[in-house]
Amino acid sequence: MIMADILKIFLLIVGGLTIYVSYWLVAHALFPNVVQRASERYATPVRITLLGLAIGVIPFVAGAKISQLPNPVLKLIGVVIMAVPVLLGLVGSTGLVRRIGAGLPSPLDERQPWRRVLRGGVLLSLTFLLPFFGWFVLPVWALASGLGAFVLSLKSMKSTPDQPPPVMNPSPA
Repeated sequence: MIMADILKIFLLIVGGLTIYVSYWLVAHALFPNVVQRASERYATPVRITLLGLAIGVIPFVAGAKISQLPNPVLKLIGVVIMAVPVLLGLVGSTGLVRRIGAGLPSPLDERQPWRRVLRGGVLLSLTFLLPFFGWFVLPVWALASGLGAFVLSLKSMKSTPDQPPPVMNPSPA
């Protein structure tokens, strides 16, 4: 194995982990109320994982079957059907990442709450480096529980009155 192969594998892994953290930060920035409610839902991780699996398996399998059809339009539709639960799972798993980051408090958290998500995201994505368990079990669990947390956070959003969006501070840091 030459150095180029080693660098290729290393950079693919680092890039994949960076993509996870980026999605979690974007979800926190775009949907802060959903992420807050999803974070609260992680008090019952088994329940939300089972709910996420129950909701996510059928669209994923159906999308995989549709994407095997010869028509390119149907292939695209199948991929979209598979991608939607994954993206919703990433949004919901931002609650887990936020919860992990909140367990590591910093004085900057009051002024920059996104740092909780960054700290938690880096730590959770680093656990994905563990062979087998981190490669296959943890990412699937994070996405399945995230899908369940997302669905339950939407359910609780309907039962609570609308809150005004957070005030953006335009002043430079």
